[in-house]
Amino acid sequence: MLVKIYGSAVFGVEATTITVEVNIDKGIGYHLVGLPDNAIKESSYRISAALNNNNYKLPGKKITINMAPADLRKEGSAYDLTLAIGILAASNQIKSEEIGDYLIMGELSLDGSLQPIKGALPIAIKAREEGFKGFILPKQNAKEAAIVDSLNVYGVENITEVTQFFDGKKTLEKTIIDTRKEFYNNLEHPEFDFTDVKGQESVKRSMEIAAAGGHNIILIGPPGSGKTMLSKRLPSILPPMTLQEALETTKIHSVVGKIKEAGLMGQRPFRSPHHTISDVALVGGGQYPQPGEISLAHNGVLFLDELPEFKRTVLEVMRQPLEDREVTISRAKFTVTYPSSFMLVASMNPSPSGYFNDPDAPVTSSPAEMQRYLSKISGPLLDRIDIHIEVNPVPFDKLSEDSQSESSSIIRERVTKARETQSERFSNYKNIHYNAQMNVKQIKKYCKLSDESKTLLKNAMERLNLSARAYDRILKVSRTIADLEGVTEISTSHIAEAIQYRSLDREGWLG
Repeated sequence: MLVKIYGSAVFGVEATTITVEVNIDKGIGYHLVGLPDNAIKESSYRISAALNNNNYKLPGKKITINMAPADLRKEGSAYDLTLAIGILAASNQIKSEEIGDYLIMGELSLDGSLQPIKGALPIAIKAREEGFKGFILPKQNAKEAAIVDSLNVYGVENITEVTQFFDGKKTLEKTIIDTRKEFYNNLEHPEFDFTDVKGQESVKRSMEIAAAGGHNIILIGPPGSGKTMLSKRLPSILPPMTLQEALETTKIHSVVGKIKEAGLMGQRPFRSPHHTISDVALVGGGQYPQPGEISLAHNGVLFLDELPEFKRTVLEVMRQPLEDREVTISRAKFTVTYPSSFMLVASMNPSPSGYFNDPDAPVTSSPAEMQRYLSKISGPLLDRIDIHIEVNPVPFDKLSEDSQSESSSIIRERVTKARETQSERFSNYKNIHYNAQMNVKQIKKYCKLSDESKTLLKNAMERLNLSARAYDRILKVSRTIADLEGVTEISTSHIAEAIQYRSLDREGWLG
């Protein structure tokens, strides 16, 4: 008997429906075709044990299973339940009339219980698009899949529940959630708050500007000056995620199986990879491409601590994603694209010893060592970082003060207001939402300067030996400063402040 049952494969952040054809005929053997990987080939052992432990059996006949489209590589153990139900239906151990109406996925344990799968959200979206009556999957993934409305999602704990459902002996309970309510309930309070930070007013100001305009920022300072502490607090002043952003972010984390049982993500991601990370782990890839850290930081923050310690090749592969806000991974038979619109926050010591320009510390690095250390950061990468800020150690009087600093919630209000101004300004542009995304055309249109401001910028570039790459960055940052003040025109004070945030472009830093 021939039975068709449906599963799904995830490529990039999109799902493709897989038709599993199970045919049982005279003879002996188990033949699985359609480019399955080793995990799928091994499924026969899990399926056999699971069926035996739940009063079913693997038929002693010739079982041929085709996974179509046959030229598309399938991977992972999530097809166990699909194959098992197909075999039971094809051998008349359960009724097969309604099997084709449902998309079925799940990894089987030997006792028949189900383990969670990856990519439940994109699979559910595809199931709704293709008009399936419902999606049957492990209970642990049910809330994640139920984010998709107009689709019946059934979370099950073991294979017996599924077989009894198709035999009409059991009714499965639908998983229903209010997506908007779930989203607002998951808007957590950030763990870190700027109210804990003593002193560092100039750094907090620069981080507020970075958050308001979506600008990449690098912090330069000696060990113990608070670079990491400040960076960890940046997400607390970013505007709350919109529902659309939450769906995009959840989809990426779903693909790698990093979704909590709560379902929709409400907190902007903060990713902080170690400096030994490989280029594939950072941007994504592998034999079966998976999202890297830059995609997991989509709509959030990617923090690279001690930037010069990262391998230069790793840093260089970030250049295009920083510009395009997406990363494309090509293989011989297919290409996948992952979104990667993130804020880059980096920190570094000013020298190998960490105490360059510190009058209280001896200089232990030679000029050659300094040049070698700083040259690890290439000009093109630095070109994509809008704000450079020097972080100095906090004096004891500031550390011992009892007064509290301004809280993140107050700063976030100003940032959100500035972002709303930018959203309105760029409402007619498809891929531009905040100032950091402006190209040359938008800079010319929205960053017009008075003659006085032009003169100030010209003098600064000549006297401070600022590079040409700093020009556009200064204009973008000054536009954000003006937005924070709620004014339309960019004044000389805005230009003057933006000029201060180009430390690494000055002669003597990178040579």
